[in-house]
Amino acid sequence: MSTNPCLITKCSRDALWQRGLTRYDTPAYVRAIDNAKAQALMLKKFAIAVALASITLFLPASAGATPIQVYGTWHCGSDFCNWGVVRNMADFDAKNHWLVDRGDGVPSVNLVVLSFVNPLKLLNLTNDSGTTQGIPNGMTPDVISYFTSRNIRVMLSIGGITFVNDWDTALANPAQLATNAAQAAARLGVGIEIDYEQNTTPQLDALATFISTYRALQPYDATGANPAARLTIDLGAGDRFLIGIAQRATSDWLNTATPVLDYANAMVPNQQPRSASDAQSNWQEHVDGKPRFSPPIGPLAPSKFTGSLYITTGRKAIAECNNFSASLESSTGNYVQTVAPNGAGVTPGMLGYMFWVSECSSTTRVCTTPPNSCEGGVGAGAKAYNVPIPMPALRQN
Repeated sequence: MSTNPCLITKCSRDALWQRGLTRYDTPAYVRAIDNAKAQALMLKKFAIAVALASITLFLPASAGATPIQVYGTWHCGSDFCNWGVVRNMADFDAKNHWLVDRGDGVPSVNLVVLSFVNPLKLLNLTNDSGTTQGIPNGMTPDVISYFTSRNIRVMLSIGGITFVNDWDTALANPAQLATNAAQAAARLGVGIEIDYEQNTTPQLDALATFISTYRALQPYDATGANPAARLTIDLGAGDRFLIGIAQRATSDWLNTATPVLDYANAMVPNQQPRSASDAQSNWQEHVDGKPRFSPPIGPLAPSKFTGSLYITTGRKAIAECNNFSASLESSTGNYVQTVAPNGAGVTPGMLGYMFWVSECSSTTRVCTTPPNSCEGGVGAGAKAYNVPIPMPALRQN
């Protein structure tokens, strides 16, 4: 089959000349460009629709699988997770529309975590060129409502690897930090994620005070009806990173009898797992715990954590972004939906998936903006797993 040289987003000028146009035919040139873009968009939408239909038709159902409930992305915005600039919403939609429309009018995710808030600036309610009342200027009500108006839950992540030292400093006054976080969450209608990546000397008692203070202001809500009551924590990919935090979180904050935090995210490892078994071996460490550690890490109920995968790893789009059938979110799906408890919890299956990272996280990785948007991977996975939108009340055991 021959290929029309102008059925692409950017027609070459030579191709236009071959069609009888010249550089001086400005209106015709513009019309040709617009027509080419429209045709390209129609072809892309058609291809995505076919892929979604095919996946739904041929994906085998797993007997006894527990439906995925959390299917979200950490979102870094356009300035590498700083969020220092108020976004133009037309530009924001152009770059992120795949998140709210996977090709059939339904969102690709049911959770977006805006990343990151500096904990020290939040403690001090800093106002500077990039921050207002401790919240990055780009994390505006407009950005939040872009998602929530489409039934996508929004959270703010406090911390990240860049702000480990600032977390340590801010935990000198954990009650005030928690108060400021809870007030910001209530004001913006979002939840809060604790991303405290202190691997060697975490201030666990201060972190416990932060959590208890937050809960005094925003009590645990199993229904999920109050967005600001959603409070989660990030753990290592397995139990060998953030050991101290994993020990405390598993024993005190994530047990199913008296839950304090809603759930944990098993973060991505330092590189994408090479296979489904590699990813699953990390997640299994949480399910099993580490009884031989001193002190031991107890088992974590599968219903109390998600597993994470990269959707960008370098200069090129990867299957986890654009090809569900070849992706780890496909090959690990049976495990995620059926892994059995091993000492904690009752029901099988993890809560679901988190993806690192949408839009632009660094200068060394491809952005998930067109033409590298992720409908074909993340979005197709949401279709295949029938991810509920909005997110329902979460399993508690």
